[in-house]
Amino acid sequence: MTATISPETTRIGWIGTGVMGASMCGHLIKAGFRATVTSRTKSKAEGVLSQGAEWANSPREVAEKSDVVFSIVGFPSDVRQVLLGDDGALSGAVSGSILVDMTTSQPSLAREIYAAAKERNVTSVDAPVSGGDVGARNGTLSIMIGGDDDVVAALQPCWDAMGKTIVHQGPAGAGQDTKMVNQILIATNMIGVCEALLYGWRAGLDLETVLKSVGSGAAGSWSLTNLGPRIIENNFDPGFFVEHFIKDMGIALDECHRLGLSLPGLALGHQLYQAVKAQGYGREGTHALALALGQLSGIDWKQR
Repeated sequence: MTATISPETTRIGWIGTGVMGASMCGHLIKAGFRATVTSRTKSKAEGVLSQGAEWANSPREVAEKSDVVFSIVGFPSDVRQVLLGDDGALSGAVSGSILVDMTTSQPSLAREIYAAAKERNVTSVDAPVSGGDVGARNGTLSIMIGGDDDVVAALQPCWDAMGKTIVHQGPAGAGQDTKMVNQILIATNMIGVCEALLYGWRAGLDLETVLKSVGSGAAGSWSLTNLGPRIIENNFDPGFFVEHFIKDMGIALDECHRLGLSLPGLALGHQLYQAVKAQGYGREGTHALALALGQLSGIDWKQR
């Protein structure tokens, strides 16, 4: 039986205070949870530390002081290190505690973590998110969850603090599989958003006026509504890094190979984003695809 989780009785840990993690952890602190945090760069944790979080020097130390440990890092190799490494969270997790990985990572790794945790009487949940930096700041993320029914239900106060659309998709790994669906959708949608805006500009249209017409119709999408204005304003600050999106599409393509699927749209998106990174925009937001696509037609988007 999973213990009740509440701000009054539950100590949380947080690993990774980057673009999204800092805001997400901040929401849990605002909800009343006591937090212990660690991150690769301590300066990135200053915001949550100023909110009352306690600093720890390693994921292991975080787990030793926590009932529920959340992680959101960059790549599957980072997930493996911070959760399963010699100084990882599982090595310090107490019996009955919970590990919640919110990184977009490999479904197979989520299942491996679940099995390793179970051997130590610890439960793990995979809970990747969608909504970018805006959703993280506003507490409106979509959270896709894989794990045991009772554990997922017990974590509801935490989900409510961070997200708006919270869906338990199935057993361990199901959250990550659902996130792959999400990333496949975004890959081709972003091509459409960027190509459409390039067309509108070359045709001499006022792009802000164009968005008013197309944003609420059949062509509307989250990417168009939230990232379209950033493209127009030449604001390519990352809500989600290009290099991380390339990682996600690579995971999805690997899963496609395992499942015997041919998804040429996803493969095209992956190749185009490799070009974005090659042009020096790997640490920009995913909407920087507009810059690379512009170059194909001799358009320097930032100097237009």
